[in-house]
Amino acid sequence: MALLFMIFQGGLGALGGLVPMLLIIGVFYMLLIRPQQKRQRELQQTISELKAGDKVITTGGLIGTITAVRDTSFFIRSADKSILEISRSAVAGIQEEETK
Repeated sequence: MALLFMIFQGGLGALGGLVPMLLIIGVFYMLLIRPQQKRQRELQQTISELKAGDKVITTGGLIGTITAVRDTSFFIRSADKSILEISRSAVAGIQEEETK
């Protein structure tokens, strides 16, 4: 215990100032970066599994049903029956079925 107290008193010199910074970076990585990477991987997996008939929400807020799937895009039908071509990267998620 006394050794830890001496280390935090400046016993390590320049290395003593580096340890708190490394701890902050580690906590920042664990709390912010890793969860975001996990969400991004899950979204990419979901987008790769989309098929005709799935309801999607775009990053612009459009909600529609996929009518056709292409390599880099989807054709979706919106509420007013218009057909739009959107990029795969524009999909923000799947529209969940509402329970009544």
